Amino acid sequence: MIMPRGDTLLLPANPLFVWFTLLVAFVLNLVPLGRTPAMPDFLALVLVFWNVHQTRRVGVGVAFLFGLMMDIHDGAVLGQHALAYTLLSFFAITIHRRLLWFTVPSQAVQILPLFLAAHAVSFLVRMLAGGMLPAIMRTTNDTACAAPNSGRICTAWDGTVNQRSRRWMVIAKKLSSV
Repeated sequence: MIMPRGDTLLLPANPLFVWFTLLVAFVLNLVPLGRTPAMPDFLALVLVFWNVHQTRRVGVGVAFLFGLMMDIHDGAVLGQHALAYTLLSFFAITIHRRLLWFTVPSQAVQILPLFLAAHAVSFLVRMLAGGMLPAIMRTTNDTACAAPNSGRICTAWDGTVNQRSRRWMVIAKKLSSV
């Protein structure tokens, strides 16, 4: 059957284009922009997009590999991003048929819990491995940290107590009093 003129046929995306967009998103995640609190996870966004639109080309395995690469780059617990991206991809693939029936704002509402769940999984894995809370969630008194004789050693970038330096200061005080 020949399609009438003016109708567009949705062909699968070129695999090179899919991989190019995934690599660009990965590189954007690698760019050191400091501690920007509202920085989106570009790789998660692109993974969900391709999981919804090209489920056979980009799957859970691709998400796992990119997650491992993000773990290696960030120096995070190995598997932290991999687990989050894998779960994100699995649930995006699960709802991809239903999602395409909605309008774009409704699709955003449907996808938002997936991103929140992936972020929560990543946070839980980091906390279970003994990581520090994000700077926005810490309750540190910066003025006490900066006081000259407070006995606290602080890092310059976020004002948290550097525990290792504190231990060495305690050891140095004990040795100097002997």
